[in-house]
Amino acid sequence: METNGKQFTPILLGSDFNVYGMARSFYDLYHEPVQAFASIQLAPTRYTKVVNVELIPGFDEDPVWIETMRKLKERYADHPEPVILIGCGDGYAELISKHKAELEDVFICPYIDYDKLKQLNNKENFYKVCDKYGLPYPATRTISKAQATADDPVEQPFDYPVALKPANSVEWLDVHFEGRKKAFRIQSEAEFRDVLKKIYDNGYQSDLILQDFVPGDDSNMRVLNAYVDQHHHVKMMCLGHPLLEDPAPSAIGNYVAIIPEYNNKIYDQIQKFLEAIEFTGYANFDMKYDSRDQSFKLFEINLRQGRSSFFVTLNGYNLADWVVKDYVKGELKDAPTVRANKNDSQHALWLGVPVKVFKQYTRENADKERALKLISEGRYGTTYRYDQDMNLKRWALIQWMQHNYTVNFKKYFAENKG
Repeated sequence: METNGKQFTPILLGSDFNVYGMARSFYDLYHEPVQAFASIQLAPTRYTKVVNVELIPGFDEDPVWIETMRKLKERYADHPEPVILIGCGDGYAELISKHKAELEDVFICPYIDYDKLKQLNNKENFYKVCDKYGLPYPATRTISKAQATADDPVEQPFDYPVALKPANSVEWLDVHFEGRKKAFRIQSEAEFRDVLKKIYDNGYQSDLILQDFVPGDDSNMRVLNAYVDQHHHVKMMCLGHPLLEDPAPSAIGNYVAIIPEYNNKIYDQIQKFLEAIEFTGYANFDMKYDSRDQSFKLFEINLRQGRSSFFVTLNGYNLADWVVKDYVKGELKDAPTVRANKNDSQHALWLGVPVKVFKQYTRENADKERALKLISEGRYGTTYRYDQDMNLKRWALIQWMQHNYTVNFKKYFAENKG
């Protein structure tokens, strides 16, 4: 790819929605496909011309990952242009950070050092960092495997419902059982004990995070994506207001409708935090408004773009462009920080589901009315439907994905809102 007469090569790791969104963002700017490497082929990157996925079984874990990356170093060693490595999942971001010292003689790795990553991507450690920097988060208790499997029942100090989630999101990817969820909203003591047993009976080893459930529905959530340059200065923040989440057990917490929002207080808070910890690269925060104390409680930081991050590009702040401006064009050092979404006339609604699903299941409020107005004006879009990347097979795939969303909402929405 070329920008301002300068060549560069981006490499994406993974094959999911996030990869397609980043590849589409690059294609919008440079009209060339992006190379990606992944362990398995996922649906979002099938039948596409914007990304070429090379499959390597076992690539999502060491030792296969680092052995493959050593071979890729040889393949790209003679490239004089910057070759930028972008992990699009928690596991890939962690692997790049872990092996950064060995990789960065060939690849640009816009990631923090591994010790710092371990402090942030483990929820338990992240909340300690929040304490240090005065960031609000839900009242929390940590449960260890030893406590959960002891004869004496675990006492939980919060009223039901409570939230229960794995402290180690990367390890959780390999844990499977009937009723497994990304995060649990637990309604009773009996359910609490049952879920604890299933989690540790099925191989999970790390701690669990038990949290006071912040009241309110999906429309109280906020999501923020940021880019921090190589000098640890925040250069872009884009806040989104999710209006609907996926109710399927394996996808709880995945947003499927986001409307852009501007909030200077949140921007101030996040910028100060990221610069204080000397962050680098992409970051993604989930938070929820707590009406009890009028604060936004942070749930986690993802050290990558979020799954729904194409909403940033959709609203005019092309997500792929920031890393290019930073490492290829050298334009960010003295550039002001962009705090997105101040201009309402540029706003667009991001959807991860068909319009009919959004209309049927989203809570009736002023934000939904605003979103419906954007739809009526044609100011909306999805990650996966891209007019420049359409063929008969991809069109059929999109119909299949949209059908599955429709079925899942019908099946799961009521039981997860109970």
